[in-house]
Amino acid sequence: MEKRVTFNERWLPYLLVAPQMIITLVFFFWPSGQAVWQSVRIEDAFGGNSKFVWFENFIALFNDPAYFDSVRITLVFSALVAAVGLALSLLLAVMADRIIRGSSFYKTVLVWPYAVAPAVAGVLWGFLFNPAVGVVSWSLKGIGIDFNYVTNANQALALIIIAAVWNQVSYNFLFFLAGLQSIPKSLIEAAAIDGARPWRRFWTIIFPLLSPTTFFLLVINIIYAFFGTFGIIDAATEGGPGKETAVLVYKLYFDGFKALDLGGSAAQSVVLMAIVIGLTVIQFRFIESKVNY
Repeated sequence: MEKRVTFNERWLPYLLVAPQMIITLVFFFWPSGQAVWQSVRIEDAFGGNSKFVWFENFIALFNDPAYFDSVRITLVFSALVAAVGLALSLLLAVMADRIIRGSSFYKTVLVWPYAVAPAVAGVLWGFLFNPAVGVVSWSLKGIGIDFNYVTNANQALALIIIAAVWNQVSYNFLFFLAGLQSIPKSLIEAAAIDGARPWRRFWTIIFPLLSPTTFFLLVINIIYAFFGTFGIIDAATEGGPGKETAVLVYKLYFDGFKALDLGGSAAQSVVLMAIVIGLTVIQFRFIESKVNY
């Protein structure tokens, strides 16, 4: 029989959800409403003068070629961060799930990067690949590869992708490892008895059973790539060289806090929010149908 929770007091359910509702209203809906209101206004840098201009900020934004360059960079960056991060995390989780000596130590070490703040991760990887004193760039130069992310746009993009994946890999690893450990070993053993090789067991049994975890992490990693990587980019490249690593969230910050275009940056925040919501809806609409719960 289906179990139902009943409340004797009429207002108790509302009281229990009230803290979460207050947090959502104060830290999400209120700032979102403020951004929408500011996006249809032009203000000076100190907020002294303000003028209602309807959609002029959005018109100027969509007529700016630099904005569409930032959109392109963001889509490429987000796709690579999500794809590489999930693939690497799944590989590490599969290897850590095996019964080997010292596996607990390996699992602990793999969790450490998640404790590092994004800005610290950006400084760390920027120092390692520094063209003058970086250990990694010096090693690459020894084998004939000149890595200079300060002047090379593709190498700068590669640097922030590596730093972003490294910073997020622990989070993905924990969820994949928990998902692997929840799969009944009897299913895998039965497939092995039937003659299925490890690679076939993984794709026909393990990976389909991990689909809920994979879908959840896909959504989280897309959101992380759009918003959570700001500290890495600001610390490592500051959007350079030129504007070749200025993803949407960094361009929004630069235009609002450095160029002091408050209305234009607010319009960018509204568009960015709409893009992320749209991507999330698409994922739930088309990708979730392939998830086996």
